[in-house]
Amino acid sequence: MPAPFPFSAIVGQDEMKLAVLMAAVEPALGGVLVLGDRGTGKSTAVRALAALLPPMRAVEGCPYHCDPAKRCGHCTPGAKPVTRPVPVVDLPLGASEDRIVGALDLERALASGQKVFEPGLLARAHRGFLYIDEVNLLEDHLVDLLIDVAASGENVVERDGLSVRHPARFVLIGSGNPEEGELRPQLLDRFGLSVEVRTPTALPERVAVIKRRDAYERDPAAFEAQWAKEDAKVRRRIVRARAQIKDVAVDDAMLMHCAALCQHLGSDGLRGELTLMRAARALAALDGDTAVQLTHLRRIAAPALRHRMRRDPLDDTGSTERIEKAVAELWP
Repeated sequence: MPAPFPFSAIVGQDEMKLAVLMAAVEPALGGVLVLGDRGTGKSTAVRALAALLPPMRAVEGCPYHCDPAKRCGHCTPGAKPVTRPVPVVDLPLGASEDRIVGALDLERALASGQKVFEPGLLARAHRGFLYIDEVNLLEDHLVDLLIDVAASGENVVERDGLSVRHPARFVLIGSGNPEEGELRPQLLDRFGLSVEVRTPTALPERVAVIKRRDAYERDPAAFEAQWAKEDAKVRRRIVRARAQIKDVAVDDAMLMHCAALCQHLGSDGLRGELTLMRAARALAALDGDTAVQLTHLRRIAAPALRHRMRRDPLDDTGSTERIEKAVAELWP
């Protein structure tokens, strides 16, 4: 398989790239929803990010590639630690529930009479990324399933005489075109950040996209080598931010700003405040700062809150514009 398209070579789409970087630094954010036009690099950005992440340590032979320091009950006793790439698992729209959650291994059951669990896509995505393209077209029963697993971090399978629990913590990345259908509110609220991508309108930017894609398709290895130094910088930035984020301070003044903005906008629940805080802390860590400042909150207010806004039938203003207006009023 050819090397993934380099993350640093993606033209524009700064909000999307920053959002997936923050999700890589702080998985507790709850993932990223990317909505916009087709052919704007949504899936490319996810695969490119996973390719530049440092490899993770896992238990050899464990179907859930557990951290050696936190082994699950399914790991083989005495199995050695190994390193492996961070998984990026695609969840196809046509996937069955058995394929997603796992099911009885029929081949072994028929051959030996043993009831053995065959892990599904959720097991493969543990400690990595679960990517759903056209997430707004996902069937309702699968949406309910994902909501339960995303909330608990555990997949529970009870069927065909099997009762299995296994860890399933992943960064959920969803993409789609809003014109093809809306996302269910229950799942929409589970995404930490929501970003908008648009087809570039500036001619030089469009030309740059074409040239880089053509160069990649002609010689993927040479194109990867050309951008290796830039991707290495991004990798070091992620590693440094992961190590630093636990020490980034968020004082009461910043928490008051988070709460005031969410109250002003009338967002439901308290997930907005929590996401603002976590995203600002991840952004501060990426910037190498030791404390969250108002500048960090300004930069991530729209992606953290635009999908949590109540619709006002008397107001045609978009969510992003309403957030930017509120930010300008509260934090002049």
